[in-house]
Amino acid sequence: SMLAALAAVVRDATEAFAGYDHARALDLTERFFWAFTDDYLELVKQRAYGAHGEAGAASAVGALRIALDTMLRLFAPFLPFVTEEVWSWWREGSVHRAAWPTPEELITGAAQADTAIYEFGAEVLTAIRREKALQKVSLRAQVSLLTVADQMERLAMLDHIERDLKEAGNVLDVVRAESDARSVVTVLAPVEG
Repeated sequence: SMLAALAAVVRDATEAFAGYDHARALDLTERFFWAFTDDYLELVKQRAYGAHGEAGAASAVGALRIALDTMLRLFAPFLPFVTEEVWSWWREGSVHRAAWPTPEELITGAAQADTAIYEFGAEVLTAIRREKALQKVSLRAQVSLLTVADQMERLAMLDHIERDLKEAGNVLDVVRAESDARSVVTVLAPVEG
């Protein structure tokens, strides 16, 4: 899950800070932030807006709030004024007086799930975007068919994220093709018109 990946960032950034390697702590946080905004937000956007029902929306919004809270605390030493302002929009007190995040606060319940599903979803979404860019079509262009060719155990992860991928990539149909290669191959056929 995204929260498990964030827990690993918190652990590694905390270790970097303890070793006075502030540049590494910032690098880890920034890398997660950009992957989060590029991939995770796109994957859960429709879920957060209620496309998967109230329970799906509550789960997505809850995870987004936890991630925002954690990232603000991770960025606070580097972006003190920005993080303080954003923190004030929805939290009391100062982000600079809030406790440093811990991996344990992120690894609860469903957050203990394997990060492989999240990473696989991000990989497929990136491949969709890349193919659209190569075909010189809008990222919002509708795709009639997405073929994902990969190893069977990785294809099984699509069961958990196929709907989110369809919504994020504006894909009508997904076909799975077993392949020995451990990579995502996409074949997009944009809808004419």
